[in-house]
Amino acid sequence: MIGQRGILIERCPECGDSVIIQDSKSAEVVCTNCGFVLSTEMTDVGPEWRAFTPEEREAKVRVGAPQTFMLHDKGLSTKIDWRDIGGFAPKKRAQLHRIRKWQQRSRVSGSTEKNLAKALSEIGRISDMLNLPKNIVETSAITYRRAVNERLIRGRSIKSMATAATYLACRQNKLVRTLSELSKASGINRKEIASNYRFLVRRLKIFVPPVRPNQHITKLSNQVGLDGLTEGIAHKILLAAKKQKLTSGRGAKSMAAAASYIASKVTGNDRTQREFAEAADLTEVTIRNRYREMMKRLSIIIIL
Repeated sequence: MIGQRGILIERCPECGDSVIIQDSKSAEVVCTNCGFVLSTEMTDVGPEWRAFTPEEREAKVRVGAPQTFMLHDKGLSTKIDWRDIGGFAPKKRAQLHRIRKWQQRSRVSGSTEKNLAKALSEIGRISDMLNLPKNIVETSAITYRRAVNERLIRGRSIKSMATAATYLACRQNKLVRTLSELSKASGINRKEIASNYRFLVRRLKIFVPPVRPNQHITKLSNQVGLDGLTEGIAHKILLAAKKQKLTSGRGAKSMAAAASYIASKVTGNDRTQREFAEAADLTEVTIRNRYREMMKRLSIIIIL
């Protein structure tokens, strides 16, 4: 966050919290935790004009689309519109068609640009299928560009490396997406994706935070249709299990599935072990074992 006199503000000096927002109406930078005002001189980086309708805004805007890493040229190149506005003569229209064709070819000229264009298109397709947010899509593109600059793509499938970059971006941003989901969306074998993922992490020296069990609870709750109360109880059960060191050495998905299963029993929002097993891509035996361990160690008694 940029504060007064261009100083970068990362944490609140009063409480140390890092969640800081900009209030554009009062031109203030405020801490959301304690309400401390960090700066009262916020620069307005918006346009100098006002628009009240979409048509008026479109007529006044003087710039193109924002820069993005999802285009091989980052969206900075010129593009000739395909529409022939102005009623050109047939000879001029044919000439414009040839200019447009060669301009499109010149945009992707070298082998590196062709590689990027193909890979970024694949990342966009996979992201649309998995409904990934924009920040993860951009992170995937940046990771793949780094791999291209380090010459790590040679001898490897572009499609596979693009999928591995997408999976790596999900892990970096703590968004739960499994290798099986990436494999289904891309059509690449999960072992190949895992191999390329480890290769990127090792060669690019990227820190990937471990997947924690509580990250799976929200996803499982959405998949099996649990309400907010049940999801909240599942989080509390998992926290109690962590304090008892039950999560050590056990799979994150299995612990999350067992905690969600117990929570569904407690709230009466019953779901079967098979439903959780299918949602978590586990066996019923695994969930049953984790369920029995948690019931015994946490002394949970369910009265039917």
